[in-house]
Amino acid sequence: MVIQFLLFLAFYAIAKRLLHKIRSLPPSPFLTLPVIGHLHLLKKPLHRSLSQISRRHGPVTLLQFGSRRVLVVSSPDAAEECLAKNDIVFANRPRLLARKHLGYNYTSLDSSPYGEHWRNLRRIASLGLLSTNRLLTLSSIRTSEVRSLLRLLAKSGSQSVDMKCAFFELMLNVMMQMIAGKRYYEENVGEVEEARKFREIVTQSFRVGGVTNIGDFLPFLRRMGLEGLEEKITALHKKRDEFMQSLIDESRSGEGDESPEESAEGGKRKTLIQVLLSLRETEPEYYKDETVKSLMLVLLLAGTDTSALTMEWAMSAMLNQPEILKKARAEIDEVVGHDRLVNESDLPKLSYLHCVVNETMRMYPVLPLLIPHESAKECCVGGYRVPRGTILLVNLFSIQNDPNYWPNAAKFRPERFTGMEGVRDGYKMMPFGSGRRGCPGENLALRMIGLTLGSLIQCFEWNRISDELIDMTEGTGLTMPKAQPLLAKCRPRSFTSDLLSQA
Repeated sequence: MVIQFLLFLAFYAIAKRLLHKIRSLPPSPFLTLPVIGHLHLLKKPLHRSLSQISRRHGPVTLLQFGSRRVLVVSSPDAAEECLAKNDIVFANRPRLLARKHLGYNYTSLDSSPYGEHWRNLRRIASLGLLSTNRLLTLSSIRTSEVRSLLRLLAKSGSQSVDMKCAFFELMLNVMMQMIAGKRYYEENVGEVEEARKFREIVTQSFRVGGVTNIGDFLPFLRRMGLEGLEEKITALHKKRDEFMQSLIDESRSGEGDESPEESAEGGKRKTLIQVLLSLRETEPEYYKDETVKSLMLVLLLAGTDTSALTMEWAMSAMLNQPEILKKARAEIDEVVGHDRLVNESDLPKLSYLHCVVNETMRMYPVLPLLIPHESAKECCVGGYRVPRGTILLVNLFSIQNDPNYWPNAAKFRPERFTGMEGVRDGYKMMPFGSGRRGCPGENLALRMIGLTLGSLIQCFEWNRISDELIDMTEGTGLTMPKAQPLLAKCRPRSFTSDLLSQA
């Protein structure tokens, strides 16, 4: 019986291989097991596991995750073919269980298929909520929150500070102020329980939002109820929905008071939720609560966690290489001086700080795998045929840490970006994705990351809590957190108290 089973496996593998070549499909690992395909090859973290597979089989590799084909690309040329040449073909999102429930039945900005509905959501996000003019209107919120963080750190008395927590709380306050006009973290703020609930929502969302939920690829497990995953996701969706509904209900009281463009300096500012609710006058059927909730959830979750993680990675890298921190401080002292605090208008002149941010996003992309795409029809990538309905995973971590494209790729060296104005370098460097599905919040993220890091470097002397280097091991999940949160010590510089008293 055992011999017969082994013969069956051998015949299955050989037949599968021959059929693969006849159909001109991309290279694939030899042993494709019945039912599970290549799932047995995957380990955590997924981006590193896929990098190892790509090194053996090439930058365009086709895997079988249970019942679904998955194309993994890990070179700039292959990424360009997918996200530029075949941009429309790969503009869809795969229908995964988590996205069904958390994405309001595939109608949210990040989970809806390419089409008229998605284009409307994208237009609202890019032109209505995250445009340059809107961000300028809300710049005082970002400045105020960063200065609140500086004051809090100045009181730490050289004790160790949990920077992961500090960055998360900063970003949550910024995003909540922009979206709903609320703050969660500050002295005497009473909404601690609501803040705790939201933090729990963020943690759970990124835990279940990845592409490796086994039930997505082995549907029979879901039908048999062996995972219990759908119940967890449904419960999470209920938490998220109730949280956002409460924000909408609170915001309705201020609806229609004044337009954000006409707000006087120091007057009441209309929140992004109120902006969306006010659009019901022209399109009442489109701007329903569900649409508003889905848009605000995408902004809150993406804007809070990813920017906070990037700042944590950047500070960790600079503390491990103090000479980089000193060079960034010297630039800020020269450009800004000691008579005022860094502001957003200084950022274009802080070229070395820009290099530090770029190098952080290169080595430690918080989305090591771009959010999955799916092919709407058959296409060609790398000379191979890619069938319709294939899930696309762009391994950003692999591309941005490949020594073939980045000399001394394993070394944190900001100078490599000297003279580069943006954050993109063709398809070798694209921390915010590319094409139609690229991140619309890029401008906001770069402003917050630059302003926060610049302010922290300007105002404090930073040190590790021990002589040992900071652990730069990455954790697991949809995003790439540090396995060990950053703890650091800071001491205000001689002029900091004067600057903070004036702010």
